[in-house]
Amino acid sequence: MGQRIVTGVVAGAVFIGLLVAGGWYYTGLLLMMALIGYWEFARLNGQAWTRPDVLLGFVAVLLIALPKLPFEGELPSLETVAWLLMFVLLAATVFSKNRIHLENASVLFLGAVYVGLGFHYMAATRELEHGIFWSALAFACIWASDAGAYFVGKAIGRTKLWPSISPNKTIEGALGGLAIAVLAGLIFAYAQPEWLGYGRAALIGLTAAVAGQLGDLVQSAYKRFRGVKDSGQLLPGHGGVLDRTDSWLIVFPLLHLLGLLAG
Repeated sequence: MGQRIVTGVVAGAVFIGLLVAGGWYYTGLLLMMALIGYWEFARLNGQAWTRPDVLLGFVAVLLIALPKLPFEGELPSLETVAWLLMFVLLAATVFSKNRIHLENASVLFLGAVYVGLGFHYMAATRELEHGIFWSALAFACIWASDAGAYFVGKAIGRTKLWPSISPNKTIEGALGGLAIAVLAGLIFAYAQPEWLGYGRAALIGLTAAVAGQLGDLVQSAYKRFRGVKDSGQLLPGHGGVLDRTDSWLIVFPLLHLLGLLAG
């Protein structure tokens, strides 16, 4: 537990510091996390990072996650990158004479989109007007949901939420996390009512709680299927990048797709 606390405090301080700094400090951190996350994803699926199709996935993750180029010019659209990745991976099954299987191509494509888009929308949120506010709001709702679910579940949790996937999660804890996340959103609305109304704040909290808990269950189900406890060991006591960002990877894209951030 001591190691977990120290790692969490240090990693959290670095992350928040770079979030506040913004620009390429924060974007660079997210890109590094995206590449590590994709490496963890490939490794969990038994794919060596030195394989050409896996290396192609790294390039795709980088292009998808980037919110903009560091120099003059335009990035290819997300649709273009996704289609080219799909096409090259499918072609690789032919030219490799099925040494690269369709299952390999499918998993690597899924991983690139899952990881790349998640980190893309984290970076894009920081690029918005008042980006610190919107990023802090989303993270606060996610972390409030996590904390609320843990402490409420510990205190009064009785009914298992999904024991075959995550034995310790309870329905009472999930509802507690939802309530605390909504409260966190309302606090942000109170702090900046000219940017955020109470109704939208509550909806952001609700979305972050539901989608975040689902993202956590998705990762739990996937690791249970693969027979591993953690996606990696980068963060002592916390696991890998995917272990720490499973909620983020779902919440940020969904908040953008629903048009709940800024505007």
